[in-house]
Amino acid sequence: MDSTLHTELSGLRSEIDSIDRQMLELLNRRARCAQEIGKIKSRHGEAGFPYRPEREAQVLRRIAELNPGPLPKGAVRQIFREVMSACLALELPLKVAYLGPAGTFSESASRRHFGSAPTFLPQVSIDEVFRAVESNHAHYGVVPVENSTEGAVGSTLDLLLSHSLQVCGEVQLRIHHHLLSRASEIGAVRKLYSHAQSLAQCHEWLNNNLAHLPRVPVASNAEAARIASEDPESCAIAGEAAAELYGLGKLATNIEDDSGNSTRFLIIARHGTDSSGRDKTSLVCSALNRPGAMFELLEPLARHGVDMSRLQSRPAPGGMWDYVFYIDLIGHQNDAPVIAALAELKERAGFLKILGSYPAAE
Repeated sequence: MDSTLHTELSGLRSEIDSIDRQMLELLNRRARCAQEIGKIKSRHGEAGFPYRPEREAQVLRRIAELNPGPLPKGAVRQIFREVMSACLALELPLKVAYLGPAGTFSESASRRHFGSAPTFLPQVSIDEVFRAVESNHAHYGVVPVENSTEGAVGSTLDLLLSHSLQVCGEVQLRIHHHLLSRASEIGAVRKLYSHAQSLAQCHEWLNNNLAHLPRVPVASNAEAARIASEDPESCAIAGEAAAELYGLGKLATNIEDDSGNSTRFLIIARHGTDSSGRDKTSLVCSALNRPGAMFELLEPLARHGVDMSRLQSRPAPGGMWDYVFYIDLIGHQNDAPVIAALAELKERAGFLKILGSYPAAE
């Protein structure tokens, strides 16, 4: 190595070593603060709820706003998410239930929201995720609620209506589908496995590139990847996590028809969330069976200046041609305009249930 180059690199490497030592000292100083917070909460009877979604959202927003670069905001948020995840584990190791098996997009959403420190518990169905949280087997649950291509996940909406759990957070995950296989080329595969929703999200690409191949729907993309890992003449549609988990190569990448394809996940818990300053409120209600009923429901929102970001109708359980309406509002249920609008909405609706207020996803 050139002596001048060696001298220049040595100086910078020494500076990096010094910075690393300072970072390590500060990280452990932060961890000790987290431990002290845990002790204070324990003295005041709040030891069971160390994770505060609104506080973490505020920290991540503040860090992103303070970031001068060159690291992008997304990278900074991810780094600090992991730091907070590790510090939180010193107070109470979290258990997070998600729609499994391992390698699904639900697991990716769980890790994106909570970091890598919790114990992640794959469940066989969305119903089992709710049961795990409700029975205190898990502190939190992560469930898909809607996809930008395929629409709402009906089972999640129905369970939100029938269970007492609250929504305390959301995750927006960009969904990239890959064609995975042990085979070295597309011409060598004889069968395709995938979840039905992924087949729909890649419908045009499949018609243009693999129209001849039999398509076999399975319970999840991770299960499709597992099958493909055992059969060199098969392939699967799945994401990056499943490819890594089962050691599969990519015959094609990003095969989703919509380049903006994304899924929204909700975080469910046994407790509510205070205001973070940038929140959503989710609710479900029914309209009385009379002319103008829907206008009566929505009019207070407009009059009090409350923005509605989502309206989804769903058949009411046990009611022939009766419907309930799932609504997302911008703002926390403790914000003055939302309080006023919900008070009037409650008087006008045949039924009203607040599903939760929570920090809006970045």
